[in-house]
Amino acid sequence: MESTLSIGFGIFLMAVGAIVAWAVPALWQVDGANWTLIGYILLGAGALITIIGIVMLASRRRSTEVSRSTVDPALGTRVERTERRDDVV
Repeated sequence: MESTLSIGFGIFLMAVGAIVAWAVPALWQVDGANWTLIGYILLGAGALITIIGIVMLASRRRSTEVSRSTVDPALGTRVERTERRDDVV
């Protein structure tokens, strides 16, 4: 869940960065504020967060563990067997 959240947040940052970089400088001028640079920084941060989220999602491992317990009829002892399977998503 966390990786999908970071992918969405990264896309949101890229959208805000694009708006700040290309729309705000034409509409609003503030002394000392370089809107284009701020927008590009937001775009870069959003791209980085999105890439990290995709890598985390791709490398997440799922594991399944199955335990079976039986009684050996000849000896009367309990036999426990555990199987673990790791699948890479």
